[in-house]
Amino acid sequence: MKQSIIHLALVVKDYDEAIDFYTKKLNFELIEDTYQPEQDKRWVVISPPNSSGATILLAKASNEEQENAIGNQTGGRVFLFLKTDDFWRDYEAMKSKGIEFTRDPIEADYGTVAVFKDLYGNQWDLLELSPNHPLYNR
Repeated sequence: MKQSIIHLALVVKDYDEAIDFYTKKLNFELIEDTYQPEQDKRWVVISPPNSSGATILLAKASNEEQENAIGNQTGGRVFLFLKTDDFWRDYEAMKSKGIEFTRDPIEADYGTVAVFKDLYGNQWDLLELSPNHPLYNR
């Protein structure tokens, strides 16, 4: 049996502002943006550049409960982990584009990491894994 996670849903306030942030500030690729008339919503999928892993489905909040979860889907914990092949390149590029880092970079046994916020306040790790980490080549 082979299975994989294909999408993670990220609740957003507005499709276009989320697309703008992720494609312009984080250099993500817009994979799909399709209107679904039967549900009156859009199917919006983004991905980090050159990624072959799971993608993010930008899901616009459709009720008050979902709106209240925007930016806090995990109660303030780091929610998503953006793996990079060059931490310092991406860290400096993100800072130059106004990305707010809430924890400074640290060097740990598993790699180099810093925490940043997306446009809604979700916490992300920017992470370059050490060559000896089990997920280094994944």
